[in-house]
Amino acid sequence: MLAQSFQKPIRVWVGLGFPRQLNTVVDAFQFAMEWCGNSPEQRAAIRACKAALSGDIDAETARGVFAAFARKNDILVEDGEMPLESAGSRSAHA
Repeated sequence: MLAQSFQKPIRVWVGLGFPRQLNTVVDAFQFAMEWCGNSPEQRAAIRACKAALSGDIDAETARGVFAAFARKNDILVEDGEMPLESAGSRSAHA
């Protein structure tokens, strides 16, 4: 298994609105495996990460599939979002 780094890390919301940065395919794979659920998007993210770890696809392809999973579950920190400020506002609206 190769610990392939993403060109740009992915940030996801965890816990009570705290951001977590995922820098590598391994980080994304572990997050997807630990995520509660069994959606098609989650399974696709896991498969893509496994494929990247085995060298069948590149890290950026796996990143894209993982980002789609995170976006679908409303946990993707989008570009321009300020994690510390947004964390407080997300909690207030939840």
